[in-house]
Amino acid sequence: MPTVGVKRDLLFKALGRTYTDEEFDELCFEFGLELDEITSEKEIISREQGDSKASGASDTILYKIDVPANRYDLLCLEGLVRGLQVFKNTLEAPRYRRVSPSSGEPQKLVITKETAAVRPHAVAAVLRNITFTQERYDSFIELQEKLHQNICRKRSLVAIGTHDLDTISGPFTYTAKPPGDISFKPLNQTKEYTATQLMSLYKTDSHLRHYLHIIEDKPVYPVIYDSNGIVLSMPPIINGDHSKITLKTKNVFIECTATDVTKAKIVLDMMVTMFSEYCSQPFTKEKLSSEFINRKVGINESTEKIAQLLTRMCLLSQATGVGDEIEVEIPPTRSDIIHACDIMEDAAMAYGFNNIPRTTPRTYTVANQVPGFSSACLMCCSQEDIAEKLAKKISETKAVHISNPKTAEFQVARTTLLPGLLKTIAANRKMPLPLKLFEISDVVLKDETKDVGARNSRRFCAVYYNKSPGFEVIHGLLDRTMQLLEVKSVRGDGYHIQAADDSTFFPGRCAEIFVRGKSVGRLGVLHPDVINRFELTMPCSALEMDIEPFL
Repeated sequence: MPTVGVKRDLLFKALGRTYTDEEFDELCFEFGLELDEITSEKEIISREQGDSKASGASDTILYKIDVPANRYDLLCLEGLVRGLQVFKNTLEAPRYRRVSPSSGEPQKLVITKETAAVRPHAVAAVLRNITFTQERYDSFIELQEKLHQNICRKRSLVAIGTHDLDTISGPFTYTAKPPGDISFKPLNQTKEYTATQLMSLYKTDSHLRHYLHIIEDKPVYPVIYDSNGIVLSMPPIINGDHSKITLKTKNVFIECTATDVTKAKIVLDMMVTMFSEYCSQPFTKEKLSSEFINRKVGINESTEKIAQLLTRMCLLSQATGVGDEIEVEIPPTRSDIIHACDIMEDAAMAYGFNNIPRTTPRTYTVANQVPGFSSACLMCCSQEDIAEKLAKKISETKAVHISNPKTAEFQVARTTLLPGLLKTIAANRKMPLPLKLFEISDVVLKDETKDVGARNSRRFCAVYYNKSPGFEVIHGLLDRTMQLLEVKSVRGDGYHIQAADDSTFFPGRCAEIFVRGKSVGRLGVLHPDVINRFELTMPCSALEMDIEPFL
């Protein structure tokens, strides 16, 4: 969970009242947060670097607050205060809207085709008539850093640039050029550098050197210009010094360049909504029933009462008058709301977890292990695991490769679940036979039709390892699985298997699985060479199938 550090007195001033430490801890709990630590800058430095280094540091009390990883709207003082005030009914849930500038056309950011080779997406917005104090400015910069370290994945997915709009002029152009063709004065420097020189300069910078690898091997570097050719930024590394924001800045131009356009929009929404009453995107709405919330939470409240509870969580809600239907507005600050269950969770939080009546379960059971297949899970693997060891070529696997892997075991995202199960068996060879393992999880496959160039696919895999191959066991498992999925053993509308050739399996002992005429997987006896490559000595049968069609 991300931790947000806020000055206690500044927080209480913004909230409009003071709390004891115990009272604020209780408020955090009610709102779904955790007051992790009460400290000060001086205490932190003293603890980490010694008392001598802490001399002169501030004694101002800091609250360290743990917030949920998907609540990006709580990563700064402004969002935290706004959420708590709405929760305590001292502030109405804000309604964000997009407005056009009072003079002239909206600013434009033109994206050229050259960016596709390095960082293809960009979104932008303008905050107008901002009044910065030192505290607001610090919070503005800190929010950027928090977002960079969380949803932006250390700038690899999204990089944020903020600029004083009054020092530059649109329309703006986002393009990509060879590093030798880019020249500008970077932030807090006194002379111009080419992009090539900057990459050398920042290799010793304690902060920026961690981001150089994102673009340093690319043939072109991303860069943003204004209409006069002034460089605003070279994302994701550094902004230009010309457009830097100060306490006197009144209008802020915010640009987010990205490899993931969805996350770029979320980040831009957070930057805009935390420091403005306006937002670049309209609301979305969702409808659900009060019966759903009552049943899932375990309470019995009226439709109007539940609408009030949701409004306390910054989700403006009202009863539609159609049965027990509730219409819920999802503001841009709540990117964590992706399903009705997320709304239900907020209703439970507003109601108070301690206020939910305890009930006896309707069904009494005594847990006991049922003999069968054991679960396993391994997400990343080496190229060898998904290719050579399975008698495949790496070019045939559609594998997503991980840049700068720390070990050979994390070179690629897995394209099949089978290697993980075989490695698990190899690590447990001394266990009594037979060994029966299964896994239901995702694999990652390249897909040019997706925004990020890849997609997840849910798979089911099972392995039977014994002195005999046990093909009938795996075949029986397939039949039982289809029975539970209510798919009949019949060609056409049901499922069937037919002989297939696959280098991973023993010749003549492999079958392809078809469901409603579409191939979803394979099963069979593994080839002895495959078994040996995973350091196994006994015969082994396996089943792997795509279960997306059943979800």
